[in-house]
Amino acid sequence: MAWVLTLAILIFTTAVSAAAISPPNYHSIRFVNNTSSRGNAMILPLFFKQRNSNRINEDYFTRRRLHARTIPNARMSLHDDLLLNGYYTTRLWIGTPPQQFALIVDTGSTVTYVPCSTCQQCGKHQMVFIAGKLYTGVNLQSRRLRFKPESSSTYEPLKCNIDCSCDSNREQCIYERNYAEMSSSSGVLGVDIISFGNQSDLQPQQATFGCENMETGDLYSQHADGIMGLGRGDLSIVDQLVEKGVISDSFSLCYGGMDVGGGSMVLGGISSPKEMAFTHSDPVRSPYYNIELNEIHIAGKKLPLNPKVFDGKHGTVLDSGTTYAYLPQAAFEAFKAAILKETRSLKRIQGPDPNYNDICFAGAGSDPAQLSKAFPSAEMVFSNGQKLVLAPENYLFRHSKAHGAYCLGIFQNGKESTTLLGGIIVRNTLVTYDREHEKVGFWKTNCSELWERLHLSPASPPLPSDTDEVNSTTGISPNLAPTGSPQPQAPGEVKIGLIKFSMLLTINYTELKPHIAELAQLIAKDLDVKPSQVKLTNFSSGGNETLLRWAIFPAHYDDYISNATAMKIVSRLSGNQLHLPDSFGSYKLSEWSLEPPPERTRWRQHYLAFVIAFAVVIVIGMLASGGWFIWRRNRNLAEVLYKPVDTVVAEQELQPLQN
Repeated sequence: MAWVLTLAILIFTTAVSAAAISPPNYHSIRFVNNTSSRGNAMILPLFFKQRNSNRINEDYFTRRRLHARTIPNARMSLHDDLLLNGYYTTRLWIGTPPQQFALIVDTGSTVTYVPCSTCQQCGKHQMVFIAGKLYTGVNLQSRRLRFKPESSSTYEPLKCNIDCSCDSNREQCIYERNYAEMSSSSGVLGVDIISFGNQSDLQPQQATFGCENMETGDLYSQHADGIMGLGRGDLSIVDQLVEKGVISDSFSLCYGGMDVGGGSMVLGGISSPKEMAFTHSDPVRSPYYNIELNEIHIAGKKLPLNPKVFDGKHGTVLDSGTTYAYLPQAAFEAFKAAILKETRSLKRIQGPDPNYNDICFAGAGSDPAQLSKAFPSAEMVFSNGQKLVLAPENYLFRHSKAHGAYCLGIFQNGKESTTLLGGIIVRNTLVTYDREHEKVGFWKTNCSELWERLHLSPASPPLPSDTDEVNSTTGISPNLAPTGSPQPQAPGEVKIGLIKFSMLLTINYTELKPHIAELAQLIAKDLDVKPSQVKLTNFSSGGNETLLRWAIFPAHYDDYISNATAMKIVSRLSGNQLHLPDSFGSYKLSEWSLEPPPERTRWRQHYLAFVIAFAVVIVIGMLASGGWFIWRRNRNLAEVLYKPVDTVVAEQELQPLQN
């Protein structure tokens, strides 16, 4: 009986230990970024909830290290532009056959969710791919992207259990996220196959995700389909893949530079460049990815700050869902003073939004590569003495209304003592979140050339926008493997037939009317198109304000606008990058949209073939008519040819001799 008692004690001890090391369930608030605001994207905890322990157990992270080995990773592309859209997105495929979604990559979120087909209150999320890049906020190919559980042969709802919140019937696990700007997301949890795209070495995997049944606030109106949670927690996509042992406990993000956008993401480990600067990241102190920032240098000079200023509350937090950087008051004042001292040769101007007291400068030129001639470099110095050098693009954003002007993208964090570093700080910087070794690494590089700089094999081209991909299922148990044949691939480019936008001018239309042609030429010049392509489609005026509606048409003889041209036009319209003389007053651009080429009739689609066929018919007809005419003429001549004189013709006169 002693061995029975010993076995019972062992089982009981194991169960208690398993419960004790269960990771926490975080309920957090997230200020979703809005391009019309100062990057309200801070992620801080609303409350901290943990069922079975008072802190994150050290054994939890030790246990995770058991999976560390050389294993595949998931390489994925990032899309959008940080300052134009406020976030970066990547593409994820869920279900069998795969259903595609564009999700915001967010290191401050711990759950991945997409709108569900059963959702009664979900927004119309619009995602458009142009020349392999993802654009948002356009009217081209708008569609409601909803995950359809009934269409996936591998989907299973997550049944109610003691480790999750359950629905009212206690049948299925649910999730709920409430954010400080009064937006929220809630729905049910399900399990299905998730695929990472054709750049990934990692095969499709089974994972838990949220199927939304309700969205409110900014989550309802945003253009992305949902969130891809990369934070720490059971529902995080990173944690799930690590627990399965299919990736090492690490991931990396690399955001594109100023005016470039896009970037790359890796789920799993990579070989770190020897120049990468690392700093410790304490997973016990905060649920968010923090670093040990000690000093900031401007133009080689240390700011007069106590290192403890960067260690308040959550310390210094990295958040991919935040656009700008936010410093405690003392650090912000010191940073601002140092920048102003080093930029005395530049002219201070008003910011693009009168609602904010932005610190902006004119006279630096429009080439981001030349900004270092006008603005000083900065350095972030970590507690271990390693440094991250910041170029001007890492603390500036382009002024949207003044050509060649820039504004500080570093702001005071209100009364908060947390230092929050958003995406602007790490533009053109590879950031590796090495969770296994509790550190974060930074390597300044060109993110658009990341694979070449890391000496990795070239990645396959991204999937077309409307293509469902079925990845190889090697390594997945047969009952979880996606089934069915690959879906047919659509063309990779979207054809743009028309670009529309509205312009609000502070000038009376009667004064503007004689200058419409001049204004069209100025617009054409700034958008790098021909004046004949710019047309005024409508206008309305009230007082000193005139609303003009413009359309950009394809060049003469072209059926559509090329993707490259459309991308440049969209970028300039989004950034209000038109340069108009003062005589036109101030302007504001809005409501820009892309439209596909108009539906063409069979005749218009194949008019050239019709013309050629018609010409061939005409020629053949003419040849046939000519041949018939010659044949008839010869026949008639044959009938009237004179016969020999010795021929006897009854009852007829002799014919005269032929000449």
